[in-house]
Amino acid sequence: MHCCDSKNTCGPTLEAVEEGTDTAGAEEAVFLIQKMDCPTEEKLIRDRFKTMAGVDSMQFNLMQRELTVRHRLQSTQTLLEGLTGLGLDPVLKSDSLDVDAVALQSDRAVAGPRVPLLQWILMGLSGAAAIGSEVLAWTSGTDGSWPVITLALLAIAAGGTDTLRKGWIALRHFSLNMNFLMSLAVIGAAVIGQWPEAATVIFLFAVAEMIEALSLDRARNAIKQLMAMTPDTATVQGQDGTWIETPASQVKVAAQVRVQPGQRLALDGVVTRGQTTINQAPITGESMPVTKHAGDPVFAGTVNEHGEIEYRVSAVQSDSTLARIVRSVEQAQGDRAPTQRFVDEFARYYIPAVVALAVVVALIVPLLLSAPFQPWLYKALVLLVIACPCALVISTPVTVVSALAAAARHGILIKGGAYLEQGHKLKAIALDKTGTITLGRPSVTDTRVLDSGDKAALLRLAASLAMRSNHPVSAAVVDDWTAANPGDTLLDVVDFMALPGRGVNGAINGEFYYFGNQRLMQEQGIGGGMLDTVLGEYERGGKSVVVLSSTTTPLLVLAVADTMRDTSEAAIAAMRGLGLHVVMLSGDNAYAAAAMGSQAGIGDVRGNLLPEDKLAAIHELRTQYGYIGMVGDGINDAPALASADIGFAMGAAGSDTALETADVALMDDDLSKLVAFLHLSSRTRKVLRQNIGFALLIKAVFLVLALAGQATLWMAVFADMGASLLVVFNALRMLRSLDRFNTQHRDANATSAFP
Repeated sequence: MHCCDSKNTCGPTLEAVEEGTDTAGAEEAVFLIQKMDCPTEEKLIRDRFKTMAGVDSMQFNLMQRELTVRHRLQSTQTLLEGLTGLGLDPVLKSDSLDVDAVALQSDRAVAGPRVPLLQWILMGLSGAAAIGSEVLAWTSGTDGSWPVITLALLAIAAGGTDTLRKGWIALRHFSLNMNFLMSLAVIGAAVIGQWPEAATVIFLFAVAEMIEALSLDRARNAIKQLMAMTPDTATVQGQDGTWIETPASQVKVAAQVRVQPGQRLALDGVVTRGQTTINQAPITGESMPVTKHAGDPVFAGTVNEHGEIEYRVSAVQSDSTLARIVRSVEQAQGDRAPTQRFVDEFARYYIPAVVALAVVVALIVPLLLSAPFQPWLYKALVLLVIACPCALVISTPVTVVSALAAAARHGILIKGGAYLEQGHKLKAIALDKTGTITLGRPSVTDTRVLDSGDKAALLRLAASLAMRSNHPVSAAVVDDWTAANPGDTLLDVVDFMALPGRGVNGAINGEFYYFGNQRLMQEQGIGGGMLDTVLGEYERGGKSVVVLSSTTTPLLVLAVADTMRDTSEAAIAAMRGLGLHVVMLSGDNAYAAAAMGSQAGIGDVRGNLLPEDKLAAIHELRTQYGYIGMVGDGINDAPALASADIGFAMGAAGSDTALETADVALMDDDLSKLVAFLHLSSRTRKVLRQNIGFALLIKAVFLVLALAGQATLWMAVFADMGASLLVVFNALRMLRSLDRFNTQHRDANATSAFP
């Protein structure tokens, strides 16, 4: 029962000691503290260091057991000594002052906590002695005989020494925490002659702490298991052409790596030779392998299934897509969700209120009623045990962290507990068209020369301009030209400029050209007449149209068509089934947008939108519906993504920008992952409510029983232990919640797959 002090909760925290402290120029040290499980320890650390000269700020991540200290000290030895003096087990994980120290401690820092064999033996001895004490007291009819006291002391010594030591440390630092309260309850029970209960209480508390620690480790390490999939070595080509087995951490960008069938990839890169299929589930959550050819990206941690390939490394191991996903989820664990803030406030007032009530029950009530002190003192001890809302405070962080880890394993990167918890509040979803609803790989379907120019030359001009753009329509133009002219080269473009939402322009061989949509032509005063007729003809057919023009005359029209993703229609139907209003926001022409919207089952379709128009649409939707989500994959969507209450980046695998800026990154191009996120958010909210409701109910029941004299110390501890373990196990079910969802999705038909 890793419980909390009167001002904090068991959630991950990220908090400076002194608000507004200028930490510029300060050094940074990160400690892994295996015994820092809750704000009980956090408050001790904060109180110890907050007045220490040279310490600027502290940041706590309790779920990862990490403490980051920004300081101006000559070394970290003072910090290590201070943490050791608090009875903790600090490990220097990283230190900007001393790189060698980091290397020496790295193995310990990575290793997770384990329950040693000696502790298991001591717990067994404590349990046997506690049970023996209870049996002897029950059979002999007295709690104060020397055999009963001897067994009770043995149980306390074997199982409760650590708790009593922590209680003494808390007393020395004037900290109101669970170790102090539990120690006080045990000592009080012994003082009034309740030796069997003192033994049982300390044993149950120690067992609960041990089981809960093991359970929490499962949540803590869930996301780190992804990193275990990355091999330690890679087969790298040396300068002499030979292939050498090299530690993955030493492989540099641009190195050439070979991967055999059945092997995992150690690093991110781009395929340079060979063809294969790769299982990308650790990154994107895709259930089916993906075919890879030369030029395709590959990711660390994925499995090469069939052919031998070679690839050029695009990122060092510590900066791979998988490593960035793990870092993002770990950082997200420090972002308090709304429920966590509620629990924080509740715990802040609950603990001192119950402790104050215990003091009244122990001292004031007997005086007012002229009653014996011992029975009321016993009730007060029971209240002290009830004073820590263990189950309440532990439920939120474990639930959130488990859900974040489950989402990451299925290709959904959620950048904070707030987004996870608030996803169920979404009332409307805005979807970009190209690359989100559609494949984003359009192809050229029609070509028409408007002037008397040479078609081949005009296509070369268009492709030369398009080559400098990253828009899918431009890519289609380049691919079409390249396929028709293998081996030919494109022309140099100078003074190139991208015009978001419109197209591009630039000079070729001294002549200036525009290449873009109808809006760009209208803004430049180009066209009218025949151009409008041609554009209208193609647009009414649901095609996107781009025009090549000089500064005065339209020269060439290209019509491009895209196709819808296989999963889009079912996902959109599922969103509507959840009561969401779905709207398409597209920079494409109104006819093409309407045609795709009709095919996808979207009634609210808005075309011809510039980035600022999409932003205005988000504001309008918020006014009408309240909580809004936006899904997009391009730079044009950035303002709308940032303005939406939750921004979803589509197809974010390998994209630095999407991983860093999106609220939720869908790692592959599958809209059904958005529906999975909505399911996970709803499920998380349900589990949080279950846990909080159950924890509060248990506390209320035992508060009444304690005041009525019907609750014993061991019953209170047992109930608190049971409640804590139940909420933890309930929260850990979130780790497999998306497994069940995906199974349901595969087994059901497309429209009923999403609950």
